[in-house]
Amino acid sequence: MPGHAGPSFAAELTHFRTVRGLSKVELARRLKISPSYVSHLEAGRERGASDLARRLDTELDAGGKIWKAWQDDDSAVQPTPEVADAPPSAGILVVEDAAALRYDGAVYHLTMRRRLRNTGTEPITRYLVRIAVDRYPGEPERSNALYRAHPLTWDELHLEAHCGDEQMGRVVKHDRDAFKEVWLEFANEGSRFPLYPGQDAEITYSYCVGADKWGPWFQRAVRLPTRELTVSLAFPTELQPTVWGTETSLSANFAPLRTPPTQTTDADHTIYTWATLDPPLHARYRMEWRLKTERHPESEPVNTPTPSALMAAAGIIQEGDPLLQSVAQSFDLPSEAEEARRVVRELHEAISRVKELHDFGKGMGIAAPQIGIGRAAAVVVPPGDKATAIVLLNPTVAESSAEIDRQYEGCLSFFDVRGLVPRPLHTVVAHTDIDGTPRLTRFDHGLARLVLHEVDHLDGKLYRNRMDPGTQPIPVEEYRGTGKNWTYR
Repeated sequence: MPGHAGPSFAAELTHFRTVRGLSKVELARRLKISPSYVSHLEAGRERGASDLARRLDTELDAGGKIWKAWQDDDSAVQPTPEVADAPPSAGILVVEDAAALRYDGAVYHLTMRRRLRNTGTEPITRYLVRIAVDRYPGEPERSNALYRAHPLTWDELHLEAHCGDEQMGRVVKHDRDAFKEVWLEFANEGSRFPLYPGQDAEITYSYCVGADKWGPWFQRAVRLPTRELTVSLAFPTELQPTVWGTETSLSANFAPLRTPPTQTTDADHTIYTWATLDPPLHARYRMEWRLKTERHPESEPVNTPTPSALMAAAGIIQEGDPLLQSVAQSFDLPSEAEEARRVVRELHEAISRVKELHDFGKGMGIAAPQIGIGRAAAVVVPPGDKATAIVLLNPTVAESSAEIDRQYEGCLSFFDVRGLVPRPLHTVVAHTDIDGTPRLTRFDHGLARLVLHEVDHLDGKLYRNRMDPGTQPIPVEEYRGTGKNWTYR
């Protein structure tokens, strides 16, 4: 599992990349990794595997200094009991990753096949598997209520796992209502078959989930270096399936899949298959579908996208993601000006996407954690077609008025509801220009509300945390202020 870099490795990497005159983009291209991942390594948010540290040392002609710094940092990291069997020096390459999901009209059956290669220096004794379900994507309150009343259980999953012909043992790591994690062990009661350095092994695991707990989506997240990834979805032809997909990188470059899924028919099932080679680390590929049944006219889809689902499809991180509960990392300006410009550019791109989906009569804002980037940047767009966007880097609240009012707010990360939120009528925010110049800016009324909403995001807070005790958001269908500005006396 990835850890966090100590200052030595991050500093040496940054130093030698700068000395060699390489941009992060060029270094990433040479190593065939994401430019954003280089940023994470240099910022200390990721540590990287041992083979990557060696490749960086060779590519940057560092004479072993980057590799030694990685080892020094590595020796300072104390593994938790959960990962004690997976030494930091171990590395896994996923040579093939094939997911096959089949729906029989009542139950989803998933089979995952992975060919793994040990590229590290130590035997690998177990492999982590995640199982997550969401019956109502984009509607967290509805999904949470469902799984609280009817939690997903291990018994109903019928999880089976094999390495070749050997059954794999299992150790549960997390057991939550709609989320499971389990270590698949390269061992069973009769034998042990660790994956040694340089060796390949094929593991297969399968489980099933009823349609009452599985929503119309399936996502693959690239958490390990992967050569080939394939997804196959099979639905009864009589349900007239429609399938589409999107992809999001670590830097939240939302886009439709670069190639469409292919469609074939096998007996009474229609099969959609999609594949990609060398997917970037931390990329997410999400397949979604729409089915039609006898209970619905052909013109009416079973799954009508909700406002939150639309925002999720536009690359907006949704409530429940740990990043929305974390404090964003500040920029060191002006030394990180290039990184800050990149983040702001991606925020503007996200704004363009979501503005095609909704009329923001009150203006709008978006914070970097909402597009999967844990940095202290936000962009606020005041109401009006010709309004100039406000860029906030490292913003903090310096002063707020004692006068408050209560207005309904919406949030792109749970857009199906609106909440009545008390906010100061005036605020002064300290922030930093791209060249490092400190600023103090006063915002009033609706603009103060927009700015404070985004500053909260960078502090790991949602507007639910600001609502008066005992009050709850209302469904967007009941809200009558869509497309209109807030009113003030």
